Amino acid sequence: MFELTPWKPFKELSDLRREMDRMWDTFFSRGPELEPISREWSPSLDVSETKDNITVKAEIPGMDAKDIDISLSGDVLTIKGEKKQEREEKGENFHRIESCYGAFSRSIRLPVPVKSEEIKASYKKGVLKITLPKKEEVKPKQIAIKPE
Repeated sequence: MFELTPWKPFKELSDLRREMDRMWDTFFSRGPELEPISREWSPSLDVSETKDNITVKAEIPGMDAKDIDISLSGDVLTIKGEKKQEREEKGENFHRIESCYGAFSRSIRLPVPVKSEEIKASYKKGVLKITLPKKEEVKPKQIAIKPE
């Protein structure tokens, strides 16, 4: 008697994709003569707000604080820097390089006006923390009308 086997077209596509990924990984991990694929990168940011401050945290591991530039122009905060690759030739053969290197720039529009002269920044364990004190809200002023 004949036996029917269900056809699963997506399984075949999945198998093909897995094989292509394996071939791609094998090709780019053959030896140290191949440079890593160039990837642009930018640090991940967390922006939070309390009653008094806006806090921006950026994950920038492997850098020195002196290599990071922070600026404020109007309501736009910009973080720039360059993570340099330090490669020592000691007979190492890399099988995979996933670290990102190169220049980066992140700009974000702040949700409220801040006191630019009171901004503080610190860099600890690869995390840049910027504290931006909020400006006090301008309260509307009542103007009395004099009858004539």
